[in-house]
Order: sequence, then structure tokens, then C-alpha cells
Amino acid sequence: MPSLKDLKNRIASVKSTRKITKAMQMVAAAKLRRAQDAAEAARPYTERFNAVMAGLAGGTAGSPAAPALLAGTGREQVHLLVVMTSERGLCGAFNSSIARMARQEAQRLLATGRTVKILTVGKKGRDALRRDLGSYFIAHVDLSAERRLGYAVGQRIARDLIARFDAGEFDVATIFYNRFQSVISQIPTARQVIPATFDEAGEVSASYDYEPGEEAILADLLPRGVATQVFAALLENAASEQGARMSAMDNATRNAGDMIDRLTIQYNRSRQAAITKELIEIISGAEAV
Repeated sequence: MPSLKDLKNRIASVKSTRKITKAMQMVAAAKLRRAQDAAEAARPYTERFNAVMAGLAGGTAGSPAAPALLAGTGREQVHLLVVMTSERGLCGAFNSSIARMARQEAQRLLATGRTVKILTVGKKGRDALRRDLGSYFIAHVDLSAERRLGYAVGQRIARDLIARFDAGEFDVATIFYNRFQSVISQIPTARQVIPATFDEAGEVSASYDYEPGEEAILADLLPRGVATQVFAALLENAASEQGARMSAMDNATRNAGDMIDRLTIQYNRSRQAAITKELIEIISGAEAV
């Protein structure tokens, strides 16, 4: 049974931990607001851009002049998995859920005879996948120095992907990230970015004639489209990370409070038992005299 001193030290230690988790929760809440606003502000632009691109792509479907970023290589042998996670932990299942989805997809592709390559964005994804899939790593993007995510970050990653595609290093590229839904809900998402895919129906192109032709416009816009999708995924990930961290730190703070209550009860009981024992010894000694 722990001594009174040990219990007192444990209570003080848990109280100190609770202060830290509470502070981290407040910081995550402040960062979440900015990250959520940025992610939600990017959604209308991304959706409209995808609608325009879907219309252009629909007009060039099957054309021999279609850009390679849209038509692909004609093969699906080599797959590049771009795993986007955070640089820091203490955010619940945020990183593990992305890593799990990427691991399952890699194992599925390998089981069907495909070649898998992995590019990690964020330290935690690299750490989570290194043991099982480290031999498939080809590059890592470190975002620890980025104080605020800007379009230039997404553009830099997209340019690297396009350069590797042009060099024939892969046939299909898929990004893995968490789509922000709420503080307690982040949805692991896989999205193919090369060859480009667009979810929106292509209704825009039906009302316009393009000059120059659709193929030429696509050749110019497709790299921007890849960068836009990568940047949108980064923003969604940033909001999801802060939401997950806020939720995790809130749970940790509550658990610390519960532990303090249990330890305090145990301390009071032990203290009462010690006092009772001392009183019994004093009374016994007085009776003996």
C-alpha cells in the first residue's frame, strides 16, 4: 500500500499533468479556429475548380491529345502513396487512422502484384509506417519549419509529384489525409491526384467555347489542379489535427481529474487510518500505565 508521502507526490504530479493538458487543449482550440476557417474557405474554390476541370476533362475524354496528367500512362503497375500526417503527436487517433488506411492500401496493392512507393508528409506518418513499409519509402517532406500552411507548400509538393510522374517513377498517385468534419470527427480519406480525377459533374463546359482548345487549357491547368488538391488536403489535415488534439487533451484533462479524485479519496482514507492507529496506540499505552 502506498505511503501518505507517495500518494501526496502522485496527486501533485497528476495535478501538474492536468495543467499541461488543459493548456494544450486551449492552444489547440485557438489554432483550430484558424485552421477550420482556412479549410472551409478553401472548399468552395476547390469544388468550383473541380467542376470546371471536370467539364474540360469530359470534353477531351479518349482524345490522343489529352495531357498525360489526365490520361495517365495507360498502366496501373506502380502506385505512389502520399501519406499526410502531423509533425507532432498527442492528437489521439489522428495519425494512426491515416497510417492504417495507407498500410491497408499498400498491402492490398502488393498482394495483387503492384509496385508500391511511399512519400511521407509529416514525421508521425513516417514513424508509423517505417517498421512495416520502410523499404518502400522514396522521399519525405518535413513541415516542422512551416509556421503557417500556404499555397506555396502545396505547390511545392505537387511539383515534386509531377516531376516524378514525368520521369516515369510511378503510374498512379494517391494522397491520404483526414477530412475535417467536426472536433470529434475526422474522416480518413484517400484521393487519387495523378492521373487527375474530378468528382464534380462537368456542366460548365457545355456553355462555353474555349480558345485555345480544351487540351491546351488542361495542360496549363492540370498542374494547378494537382497543387490545389494537395493544398486542400493539407488544410483539411491541419484542421483535423487541431480538432483531434483538442479532443484528446480534453479527455486527458478529464481523466486526470478523475485520477486526482480517486487518489485524494485513497489519501484521505490512508490518513484517517493512520490517525486511528495512532489514537489506538495512545489509548492502549495509557491503559497499560
